[in-house]
Amino acid sequence: MAKKDTSSFEQKLFKAADKLRKNIDAAEYKHVVLGLIFLKYISESFTELYHKLEADEWSDPEDRDEYIAENTFFVPKLARWSHVHAQAKLPSIGQTIDEAMEAVEKENKELKNVLPQVYGKANLDKTSLGELIDLISNTELQAENENSKDLFGRVYEYFLGEFANAEGKKGGQFYTPKAIVKLMVEMIEPYKGRVYDPASGSGGMFVMSEKFVTEHSGNIKDITVYGQESNQTTWKLSKMNLAIRNINSKFVAWNTEGTFLKNAHPDLKADFILANPPFNQKEWGVDILQEDGRWKYGTPPNGNANYGWMQHMLYHLAPNGVMATVLSNGSLSSNTSGEGDIRKNLVDNDLVECIVALPKQLFYNTGIPACIWFLRRGLSPNGRNGNEGHEVLFIDASDLGFMKSRVHRDFAEEDIAKIRDTYLNWRNVIARTKDEAISASQPLYQDIKGFCKSATLEAIQKHSYVLTPGRYVGIPDEEDDGIPFEDKMQSLTVLLKEQMDKEQELNKEIATQLAKIGMSL
Repeated sequence: MAKKDTSSFEQKLFKAADKLRKNIDAAEYKHVVLGLIFLKYISESFTELYHKLEADEWSDPEDRDEYIAENTFFVPKLARWSHVHAQAKLPSIGQTIDEAMEAVEKENKELKNVLPQVYGKANLDKTSLGELIDLISNTELQAENENSKDLFGRVYEYFLGEFANAEGKKGGQFYTPKAIVKLMVEMIEPYKGRVYDPASGSGGMFVMSEKFVTEHSGNIKDITVYGQESNQTTWKLSKMNLAIRNINSKFVAWNTEGTFLKNAHPDLKADFILANPPFNQKEWGVDILQEDGRWKYGTPPNGNANYGWMQHMLYHLAPNGVMATVLSNGSLSSNTSGEGDIRKNLVDNDLVECIVALPKQLFYNTGIPACIWFLRRGLSPNGRNGNEGHEVLFIDASDLGFMKSRVHRDFAEEDIAKIRDTYLNWRNVIARTKDEAISASQPLYQDIKGFCKSATLEAIQKHSYVLTPGRYVGIPDEEDDGIPFEDKMQSLTVLLKEQMDKEQELNKEIATQLAKIGMSL
């Protein structure tokens, strides 16, 4: 009986597209594929509105202003998918697509210098390119699109992740694994306000924030995204990623100097900050920025930008804002070049809310374990259960997740839910006195040995401000299986005797077989 194919639509599409890659590196091929998906998306959206305007005797379907009014990209005739698809089998198809991309950029200023124009390159097999166009044009895709308004967003996002996986360490520079982004977003709950990512990559934090809002019956217009990216190629990916999701990327900036040396949003005070900045970045420019106003809690060392990124985000955090940032585990314990003093100042100023230790192998660009810092301004002065003084929640999630491949770990939905709910239940408690918490409908938070602990400032001071969760949560108790010790030892002794007897039998058999070929032990 043939094995049933249970892979998703996106998986099947990627597998087919990847077969056409042939000798092209994934790093280069991703721009070919993602550019075509984007062109197909904007052409679909344009065509849908075109037919509506065509049916209205008072409207002109070729009037560009009609599309601007409906927040839809205007696609000129030579860039429409029907035109491109009709020429898919011609040897000039590469030039046709490059011209289409150029035409779209001319008609839509927000896409200027964003779309890839790489299709005429000699190393790109034009027969495979035509087959790729056919694949993206297939009837199954059309049917799927009719059932799912966010199909192209899903496909684009899935392809980004698969290309990041194929590129390994380089892929990690533009893509944060979906499960990590989902966890961070669901914990800080960006319902309404300004969302900022100072190392925005391909825009995954913004896409997940938009998903969160829509899944909780919110209005996507209630959030505004701000970002900055120093890699122009990655920035282009993000502009397309956000456009497919209909997220306004006007405030997502690119410059070669980077976030530290050329702050694109100097006056921004964000309600929510989400980031996965480069781990342990060296030579990042602190020699030029020694007296910078962002270093309120101490000047970060030139050899490691971890606390530079953190303080940059704090500088841009609104008075009651919350931020989540992924950093290497070294940020929790390092005392190098004043880092320990900065960490102490952050804790003493009631800014650190929660630390989550993550398992190894979650990220494409590194196998080392990392952590998520949650910092919040305007924390409750009551502490947990009405105690005086702020407490910090420590979660050790280093044993959660499953091996998705030989080298890559991932979180299951229940892993994300376990961490998220622990944090949210704890938040519900610290925001109330003990009596209020008991009378509230939300579940009460409880410390779980080996997993989570709400630690007092005094406890953190005893650990010299080292914030590694394992120091606080302890080791989980072994479960008692209910078998008395004497019975257990009797059973193990019998098993050992059986194994020793079996060993003797095997040794005799080996000696017998060796003797048959004239050898002895």
